[in-house]
Order: sequence, then structure tokens, then C-alpha cells
Amino acid sequence: MDATEQAVKDFRHLQSNLDQFFLIIMGMIVLLMQCGFAFLEAGAVRSKNSTNILIKNLMDQFVAGIAYWLFGFPFAFGNGNEFIGYSFWATYELEETRLALFFFQYVFAATAATIVSGAMAERCEFIAYIVYSILITGFIYPVVTHWVWSDNAWLTAGMDYTFNNETVTIGYKDFAGSGVVHVLGGIAALVGATLLGPRKGRFHKGSKTVVPIRGHSVPLAALGGFILLFGFLAFNGGSQLTISNAGDGEAISLSVVNTIISGSMSALVSLIINRLTGTSKWSLLTTLNGALTGMVAICAGCNVYHPWAACVVGFFAAISYKLINTIVTSLYIDDPLDAVAVHFGGGMWGVIAVAFLHRTDGIVYNWNQASGMALAWQLCGLVTIAVWTAVTSLLMFGILKLTGLLRVAPELEAKGLDIPKHGEPAYPTEAYGHGWEEKLAKILEHVELKDAAKNMSSLGDGFAKAFLGAPVKQTDVGPYENPEVNYMETHSTSNSIDAESGKGNGNVNGTTGVPHVTSIDVKSTKM
Repeated sequence: MDATEQAVKDFRHLQSNLDQFFLIIMGMIVLLMQCGFAFLEAGAVRSKNSTNILIKNLMDQFVAGIAYWLFGFPFAFGNGNEFIGYSFWATYELEETRLALFFFQYVFAATAATIVSGAMAERCEFIAYIVYSILITGFIYPVVTHWVWSDNAWLTAGMDYTFNNETVTIGYKDFAGSGVVHVLGGIAALVGATLLGPRKGRFHKGSKTVVPIRGHSVPLAALGGFILLFGFLAFNGGSQLTISNAGDGEAISLSVVNTIISGSMSALVSLIINRLTGTSKWSLLTTLNGALTGMVAICAGCNVYHPWAACVVGFFAAISYKLINTIVTSLYIDDPLDAVAVHFGGGMWGVIAVAFLHRTDGIVYNWNQASGMALAWQLCGLVTIAVWTAVTSLLMFGILKLTGLLRVAPELEAKGLDIPKHGEPAYPTEAYGHGWEEKLAKILEHVELKDAAKNMSSLGDGFAKAFLGAPVKQTDVGPYENPEVNYMETHSTSNSIDAESGKGNGNVNGTTGVPHVTSIDVKSTKM
């Protein structure tokens, strides 16, 4: 081997190493989005369910790590037919140079599953979460990935068409997953939330009232949102998959800049829409969701838009978010995180926008048969992904519901899932105060326990027995953060409304409806 051949070989090795390093770094940043989802969801739920939602977000990456390794990646990128792959089981015979690709695609699969957990928060059984995470990351999502991003991708390959004696190939375009990841996750979340049913006290059909169930920490939710905004830059920029080829740097830069522009415009428009038509407030959470919707929408074409087109995408993404949010609420579907509006609403518009705003083939630039056919293929891809996800999710969640594994018992929902399910309250009461109980315990260690017990009569027998080591029967009484239940228990009325049917029940408690009142910050919405 002469010097020239060795130099060429070394250069190719350098290219391969750079591309692998690029995917690993981008994948690590996208994996950090799991932290963003965890904080966002934890802040958006009541404190009594914080541990539950955190462990679900933590388990997303672990469940996906095994499921996607065993059969998710083989289904998605294995050698096979146009429908599904069937090689590289558990990465067997997968070239080590492709392990970086496996890692990058794995974090995308975990993201698709995480979307669903937000829409089903505060009332979903943990075992149901494990089941749907395995099936989404191991089968439902990989099949769609195979259709769009694999070597046998029939949606992306499209068909050949002849216009004016010129043959062109037109297929589905989805660069970073507006359809593949976000429409899929949004549809699965919609089906899951629908079959799961709303949280108790959320809707009252008889009075057409929507009761806001607020999350316990806006700062936590905001922190999660900031992390997600950061992660989206790698999510979209990293989808180029390589960094060593001519034009890679420009494509990545364009993708990142367009992501920022679309997210920024969507955030501003969402803020203004909420101020003018919503609560008449400058809402932080609405602005944050608007920004995320804009970044979701730009995924499909962030590498082929001029920056001004990204601004247009962000503008209509905000409208899509508001529209889907309104529709979902009017159908009495409870989505605590607005996951359906953000991911399905943003992803749906993002897929369609490519056909109009593609800088070389879009309808805005070329009003002809080819651009019209491109729109048809985008709609075809959108419908195909939506139908596949809806059918498989309906089977999955339907079976879980029929077997009684989908939703927790009403009394557990009222108490919250942290203590009964995990034994680890996010904010234990013993963590507060000035440590006087701990100080008293130390004193008791240096005195006769019996004499101390006689002097503790004013503190109660239960307290003394606890320190003396005698068995004390403990009752699980909370405290549980549930202001709407507390209100109902102390303000029972004969004309209250049942949460499911809208009928009067005459005895309001923690598992039925909330009366139509305004003194506890109930927002009445005529739908």
C-alpha cells in the first residue's frame, strides 16, 4: 500500500469516526430530553403523584434500552421487506460502526414513549405503563421508522412520475420525525387518554364545566421545558446523521436555526392567543407549550426551509396547538400535559407544511403537478402513520382496560400514587420543620425510657409508644394533596354533578364529581 492509498484509508477512518462521534454526542443531548420530560411532567401534576411520574420517565429509557435493543432496532433497520425488518436481533451481526446509529435511534424511540406518559398521568397503572412502553419502543414505533428511514423505506422511496416529459421521484419527507415520532406519540397518547378516562373531578358534563387541576410546581415545569428546548436542537440537527460529508455543516446549521425561529414564533403567537382568547393572562406554561409545538412542527422540514418559512411554520403551529387543545377538551379527554395538542397538533401541521414550504419543491415555489403530488404523499404518510398507531394503540390499551390493568383504583387516585404505589412521597412531611423530633429522640437515648415515658404523657401515648419500641398501629391517612376532594368532603350538596355522567349523586366524595362552584377557582367553560 503506497502513501496515497494509506492517506485515503486514514481519511475514510477519520470520516467514520467523526460521524460516529457526532451521533453519540447528539444522542446524549437527546437523551437529556428525558430529564426535561421528567421535570415538565412532575411540575404539571399534583405533588402526590410526583414520584410516580418521575419513575415512569426514568423507566422510559431503561425499558426502551432493552426493548429497542432486542427487537425494536431489528424491526426498524434490519434487513427485511418493505413492511418490517428482521435481522440484527439484539445487535447480533450488527457492524460496530453502526452502534452509534443504534444509540441515536434508541433515544428517539424513548422519546416517542415518553410523550404518552404525560397524557395518562395521575391515574395510569404502573404495569400498564411498562406494557405500553415495551410495545411502543419495541414494535409500534420501529415499524413506522422502517417505513420512513430505513433502506427499504417505501414511504420515502415513493414513486416515479412523469411531468412534461421529465421523470421525477416523489415520496414522503420527514427529516427529524414530525410524523414518525410526534404524530405517532400524539395519536398513542390520544387513544390512551381516551380509554383511560379523565381524572376524577376534571369534567362535569351536566353543567359543561371544566375544572382546572393545577400542577404543583411551575418552576419544575419551566426547568423541564428549558431542557427540552435545548434538546430539540440536537434532535433536529443530529438527524443529519453525518458531519463529515460536503454540505453536512450547512444542513445542520440550517436545521438548528430554523428550529429556534419556529419555536420562537410559536411561543410568541401562543402567548398572544392565550392573552386575547384564553385566560386573558400572560401564561408561562402556554408559552412553553407553544414553543415546543413550534419545534415539533419544524422537525419534518427543518433542513429544507428558508428561515422565513420556519417563521411561518411556527406561526401556524401555535394555531394548531390552540385548535387541538380546544377540540380535545371539548371531547372531555383529559390530557394533563397537553401532549396531544403539542405533539399531534404540531406534528400534523409539520408534515403538511413540507409540501408547501420546501425551498425547491414546495407549492409556494412551484405551483404544478409535481408539488401537488408531493402534498398527496405527505398526506398519505400522515394518514398511514396515524391509522397504524391508532389501530395498534387501540388494541394495546383496549386489552389492558378489559383486563383491569389500565387504571388505578379510585381510592388510590384520590390519595395519590406516590405513597400507596411507591412508598416514596416526593415531599415527605418529616422533611419539614426545625428538627425538634430528632432532637427529642437523641435525648431519649440518654435517659431511662420508662421514666421518659412518664414525663411524656402530655405528648400522647402514641408518641411515647413509638419511641419505646412498642407496636403502634399506623393508619395511612396521608396527608394527600387533593384540594378538590377536600372541598367536596366538607361541602357536600344534594345537587352535585357526577364527573362521568353529569347526573346528581346527592353525596359528593373524593371519587365522584365536583359541584359547579366558583369559590375554589373553578373555571366554567361552555362547550
